[in-house]
Parts: sequence; C-alpha cells; structure tokens
Amino acid sequence: MKHRGRGVACGWYGIARTAAMDRAAVWVELDDGGTVKIATGVTEIGEGVLTGLAQIAAEEMGVRPEDIVLGDNDTARVPEAAHAGATRMTYMIGNAVAVGCREAFGKFRAAMGEYWGVAPESIKAFAGEVWVEGSSTKRMTMAHAVHVLKKERGVVIVGSGLFTSKHTALDAETGEATPWQSYVFGAQIAEVEVDDDTGEVQVLGVWAAHDVGRVVNPQQVEGQIEGGVVMALGHALMEDYIQVEGRTATPGFAKYILPTALDVPKVTSVLITEPDPKTPLGVKGIGEPAITPTAAAIINAIHDAVGVRMTRLPATPERIMAALREKRAARPPLRKVA
Repeated sequence: MKHRGRGVACGWYGIARTAAMDRAAVWVELDDGGTVKIATGVTEIGEGVLTGLAQIAAEEMGVRPEDIVLGDNDTARVPEAAHAGATRMTYMIGNAVAVGCREAFGKFRAAMGEYWGVAPESIKAFAGEVWVEGSSTKRMTMAHAVHVLKKERGVVIVGSGLFTSKHTALDAETGEATPWQSYVFGAQIAEVEVDDDTGEVQVLGVWAAHDVGRVVNPQQVEGQIEGGVVMALGHALMEDYIQVEGRTATPGFAKYILPTALDVPKVTSVLITEPDPKTPLGVKGIGEPAITPTAAAIINAIHDAVGVRMTRLPATPERIMAALREKRAARPPLRKVA
C-alpha cells in the first residue's frame, strides 16, 4: 500500500567569511562603441555568474547587457576575485562590479556634465542612450558620448572596485566571533509517496522558500533552487558512496545511483527578496543554501507517511523496509479476548 506524507525543514547558510577577510576586485573601462570592459579573476563554473555580472554592470553603467565585455580572468593580469564557491560569487564579485562601475560612471557623468555645461547629477543613461534630464536636445548614444570624450577631449573613463567582508577578530576571553557577514535562510516542504510493500519513495513535490536578498536574475535563482533540490534528492534517497577499509566500493556511476528526469518532482520556488543591508547591491546568494533543507524535509515526509524515522542516508528501499519490519516487530501483541 502507498502512503503519502509531508515534511518540512529549515536551513541557514553563511556568506562572506569574516575571520579571514573575504574580498574581490575589478577594473572597469568605458570603451569604444559604448561597450564596458570588466576585468576580474572570476571563474564561470556553470552557475551563470557571468550573466549576473553583465546585468549588474549594464544597470550601473546605463548600457545593455550585451554591451558588457567580461575580460581575461587570468589572475596574473587582472584583479583577484578569489575562489568560485561558497555561495560568494554574486555577493562578493557582484558588489565589486557595482563599486567599480559606480566609480566609472561618476567620472563619466562629471565629464559629460562639463561637455554639456550642466550639473553631473543631471546626466542620465539607460540601454546605451545618454541624456540630460529635462532637456529635449542634449541626447546621444553612449557610443557617441565615448567618442566625444576620447577623441575630442582625451578623456578615458576607467574605474576600480574592491569589496571586502568586514573582519571580526576573536574575542580574547571567549574566543567568540561573527564567522559570516551575511546569512541566507530557507524553508522547504516535501511531499512523498511511500510504498510499504517495497520501501520505494517517490517525491511528488517540493516547495522551497529562500531569502535571497535583492534578485539580479529571477530565472537563474529559480534554476539554482531547482538544481539544488534535485541534488539533495539524490543525497536523500539514492546516492550511496561506499568505502571498504578506506577504499571505494562504488568505482563508477553504473553502481552509483543518481536522479534522472523521471525522479525530479515539481519544484515551486518562492523568492524572499529582503535586500542585504551590508552591501551596495543588497544581494545575497543561493548556491549551497538551496540544498540544505531538502534531505531533512524528505526524511520528515517519510516519517509522516509511514511512521519510521530514517537516521542514515540514503534512505534506500532496503533501509526503509528494514525500519518498517523493526517497527512491526516492536508492536505489542494483540490481547486475546476470552
């Protein structure tokens, strides 16, 4: 017989270490054609960070995302961005890009204000167009503006950005400190169907609500959540890395079971957009945090469905059946009625 159950779990994840200061830096140049060069040691590992950085730079500089050129990431030639991981990419490098672009755009506004004879604050830019607020005649493309500044006035617009976490030393007496600058919080609900004849578990749906700060790209954030849920589903129910006397007994993926498309449930993502107050952009992150609550929610749902508490992962059919047999054996015998 199949039984349905639901489970809930919560999690939190720290971003930007403060014991050993985290940092990232970029160079920015407003180049010919109205393009913007961003030079930083960022490494794209499939999470879409380059798209996010291009969006941030485009908004700050008043150009289109396709006008952003993310340059050579060789750290022998460009500023250090540090490692690609720990849910830090958008938080650290995104903020560094914002800082660098704001410096560059401030110089651009000052130069264009002088050219047009207006206050720098009146210079506006969006999607590659530059204009003076309130004027119907003072308007041109960003490409033309760059040409005017470089060719006619000899002005090259550059900027640099550095973003660091706030270092907190250990308390001399207690050893306490603030380990992370920001935290991502999340809660997930899983609904499962458990067959008590076979021990098989089917995850029917996952509802995932995460505090992600200001959202740069909603589609990418939802994709990260969905990918994290699928990874954690494998961790909860299938993936079993076995060692015997320190040596692997699962040498290949043929015997290391991974989720397939048939195992993926419907994932409903809810984005809680509470900007982080300690950063220029207000962004956070969602790489590892999306994985954190999933397995616990699934295990709680199994308990809700069939009343057994799994304490070892993965919760394979064999282990679930063993737990069910133990539960049945522990039932008190039926009393005979005279």
